[in-house]
Amino acid sequence: MIGDLWRWTRDPIPLLTERAATAPVFELRLWRRGIVGYRPEWNRAVLGDLAAFRAAGSLSGLTPYLSGGVVHADVPEHDERRRVLNPHFHNRSLAALLGRLDEVAARYAPPAEFEALEWAADVVRRLLNAAFFGGRVPDRLLRSFLVPLHRPMPHPLLPRPRLFRRVDEHIAAVLADPPPGTLAAALTGLPDAVEEIRVALAAGYDTTTHSLAWAAWQLAGAPEWRTPDALPAVLDEVLRLYPAGWIGSRVAAADVSVAGADIPAGTLVLYSPYLTHRDPELWPDPGAFRPERFTATGPARPAWGFLPFSAGRRTCLGAHLARAMLGAALRPCLTGRLSQVSGDPTPQAGLTLRPRGPLRMIRPPR
Repeated sequence: MIGDLWRWTRDPIPLLTERAATAPVFELRLWRRGIVGYRPEWNRAVLGDLAAFRAAGSLSGLTPYLSGGVVHADVPEHDERRRVLNPHFHNRSLAALLGRLDEVAARYAPPAEFEALEWAADVVRRLLNAAFFGGRVPDRLLRSFLVPLHRPMPHPLLPRPRLFRRVDEHIAAVLADPPPGTLAAALTGLPDAVEEIRVALAAGYDTTTHSLAWAAWQLAGAPEWRTPDALPAVLDEVLRLYPAGWIGSRVAAADVSVAGADIPAGTLVLYSPYLTHRDPELWPDPGAFRPERFTATGPARPAWGFLPFSAGRRTCLGAHLARAMLGAALRPCLTGRLSQVSGDPTPQAGLTLRPRGPLRMIRPPR
């Protein structure tokens, strides 16, 4: 029996939304049995108990782009890797990169007419190159490495050993003589630095690209929010409406009970930021774009109810870098005219969440 597998592979968002309307915890019959939850209690358990819920055997292992580094590590290795890596991805450490990111973003600002996904993919790739390598990795190679992440399944799941080796060789060359002030300079000498950087590039590319395209689209439709002071709230609301990591998974290491559900050892356990962020019990009028939710006068964020970068000890290592790149890329869009022309921003799930697109826009010269 194919169970839910056909709908999961074709268009999983309607499937999840329908099941979530029936219960806060529900079962999916995929290639293996999976249990999905989306309320804060569930998120806290699955993301907070690293011993009970393991990364090994989870969905991230299906793609070679994410099946390594701290992303795929379990305790105790995970905690040790995070201890070593965290300081280099903190806001204070990234401060030296902000000027470089602004320069790149200004150089590759949107032209007078553009398609938001294409522009976002180009500028994010160049921002990652600047942040990690000072622009020293050939853009053509970086594009070849990252473009499969934009393609429909199964492209992101296919092994590309020769391409990965070429990327690893270039990363190692930069690490041997890194430009000052780059992440390569900060990570030189750390264990498995080449793998960690390769995985970080993949993890930070399409996620940030799709968030940037949606943010530009929403800013064009809500010009009252196009101010530097409002930009953080706009980004948070975009990340709530369209969490790139729409689904996450772990594998139960032992029999456990969470939110009233009995979970046998070996079960695929899923959490969904997409469902959590659109739960009307947590977010009134959840389908509306309302950045005021994240202003100083807005309500408090629900604990374990806002997961654009996961949460707890599994919080995305690159969260601060992603926000810095998004801010840099969007600042040129805050002045002058920015308008939607035509497009379809409907969320479409693949390896990450993306707009169905295209998203055609104009930014006429002032």
